[in-house]
Amino acid sequence: MADSSFDIVSKVERQEVDNALNQAAKEISQRYDFKGVGASISWSGEKILMEANSEDRVKAVLDVFQSKLIKRGISLKALEAGEPQLSGKEYKIFASIQEGISQENAKKVAKIIRDEGPKGVKAQVQGEELRVSSKSRDDLQAVIALLKGKDFDFAMQFVNYR
Repeated sequence: MADSSFDIVSKVERQEVDNALNQAAKEISQRYDFKGVGASISWSGEKILMEANSEDRVKAVLDVFQSKLIKRGISLKALEAGEPQLSGKEYKIFASIQEGISQENAKKVAKIIRDEGPKGVKAQVQGEELRVSSKSRDDLQAVIALLKGKDFDFAMQFVNYR
């Protein structure tokens, strides 16, 4: 019998991030506590730019955006937001969406699978993803359960389960 396998990836649907950003922008434009503080959120190239005239307000903009991401099913581990920076009279936060599993993180996950997972399960790093294979589908499901129980500092999804 051929090996069964699945891939561990860290991908974010760009359209969902865009929808969350548009919802946050709409809420910021309508909310009373954001009136007259110059609060805004928008794309700035590949980064997301949040602006307001005080540090508290720009953190509130980030909070609104995070809540919209959660509602759209995007893990906050994929969002990497910087600290508020004063630029002229405005405070700004730049945030970016992280995609792909770094070599270092992929090796960490592979080591956990080797050490704690069922015997006979193989994990190989393939670029920015990790392929896990085994003869037994039950072992693969045990690996998925094991990894879901761990807390990693990046978002992960399990795809191509065959």
